[in-house]
Amino acid sequence: MTDLFLLLARLVNFYSFLVFIRVLLTWIPGLDPYNPIVRVLNQITEPILEPARRIVPPIGMIDISTIVVLVVLSILANILENMAYRM
Repeated sequence: MTDLFLLLARLVNFYSFLVFIRVLLTWIPGLDPYNPIVRVLNQITEPILEPARRIVPPIGMIDISTIVVLVVLSILANILENMAYRM
């Protein structure tokens, strides 16, 4: 059971990394949105980011939903790791 929780924590951390990469890609001007890597990254991360955008309102022109998602994913990964080490 410990290995399962550690695996889930690692998967959540990897997903957080993908969300972070997507955020970094938005800062690149002139990036082709039809690039296959960008499209795959958007398809993978959008199921989490889109509901977060509906819940968390932007502050002025800044979309903080990705920050909220990264914080929630970090907390989830920490909970899973703690559960793994307590067993």
